[in-house]
Amino acid sequence: MEKEVHEQYEYARRRLRQKKILYFHFVLFLLGSLFLFIANKFFGFGDGTTQNWCIWGITIWLFLFILHFIKVYITDRFMNKKWEREQIDRLVALQQKRISQLESSINEEHENKI
Repeated sequence: MEKEVHEQYEYARRRLRQKKILYFHFVLFLLGSLFLFIANKFFGFGDGTTQNWCIWGITIWLFLFILHFIKVYITDRFMNKKWEREQIDRLVALQQKRISQLESSINEEHENKI
């Protein structure tokens, strides 16, 4: 029982850390986007270019943030330790079923030869 409680605590701690890092990434994204926009519009960085480089930078950063969000809230939420255990148990059961089928077919062949 103590092992299960410890595993639940570790899982909760890891999830909390993931969410904390995601929130930090979001705040960093907002501040960084604001900085890029101000640098482009008010300080004249990139005046020689015809493209709006800060929009490209913000868009790429937003895409990376969305990937991070998907990892934390979708992928890791469903594919956790419990999911891993269920998959392992399912595969072990399939292997045991296959082994029992092979053993029964070997026994049948052996009985037919005798």
